[in-house]
This record gives sequence, C-alpha cells and structure tokens, in this order.
Amino acid sequence: MKKRLHIPLHYLELPPVWLAVFAALAWGQAQILPMTVLGLFGDIAGYVLVGAGLVVSGYAALHFLLERTSLIPREKPDTLVTTGMYRFSRNPIYLADAAILTGLILIWDAIPSLILVPVFIKLIEWRFIHREEALIRDHFGEAFDAYCARVRRWI
Repeated sequence: MKKRLHIPLHYLELPPVWLAVFAALAWGQAQILPMTVLGLFGDIAGYVLVGAGLVVSGYAALHFLLERTSLIPREKPDTLVTTGMYRFSRNPIYLADAAILTGLILIWDAIPSLILVPVFIKLIEWRFIHREEALIRDHFGEAFDAYCARVRRWI
C-alpha cells in the first residue's frame, strides 16, 4: 500500500494562495468583459504597482529572514520585527499583495474587478491579520502594543 502525502489544509491556505484566487477572478472577468478605459496609462501604472509590490514584499520578507523568525502567518514569531518596511506599516507584505492585485487588474483591463481589492484586504484582515496580531500580542505584550501605537496597520 502506498503512503499518501498528507498536507494539512492550513499549510495551503496562505495569503499568496488568496492573492492567486483573487487575481484569477480578475483575469476571468477581463476575459469576459474587458474594459480598456485607461489604455497605456493603466498598463504603466499596473506594471509599476506589480513591480513595487514585488520589491516591497521581498524586502519585507528579507527582514524576517535576517531576524531569524517565521514568515508563516500561523507560527509564533521569535522576534518582533519593527525595522525596515515595518517602521511604516505593520503589514507591508499584505500591502504589497494588494498593490500587486491592483496592478494586475489595471494591466488586464479588468476595471470592474477593482472592487476585489478592498474585499481582498478585508479577507486578509479576517483570515490572517487578526489572528497574527493576537498571537504576537500574547507573545510580546506591551512591546507589541507600543509598536501598534507607533505604526499603523496599513500605511
């Protein structure tokens, strides 16, 4: 009998998967009902947003690696990361994900799908940020509360 690889669902349900789902919805909408209203400006703005999102996400993730703490949303962090991008936003990677989604929507001329961006943000808050903040608060206490007082959740 073959052994089956068992991967718990919570390891698959991660923010990049949700980003891919929302991007797929926008791409599908663009295939059915493209709306070329912004033309070249939309393409340029879209590529800038996607590029900036990738740079911000990579730079922010690098801080987790340098601090030798987990980047996985449900794992308890070893260090409270407050440097780099985290001086300006408590969630620069999620902010970068929203920028990437917005950029893809502009590139694909999926203007009606712009409504997906605030839905994506709310879903990320509900599925990940609230739990992460509770976990971090339990682990770091007043240090995290002081950080929250100094730095906004988004920007």
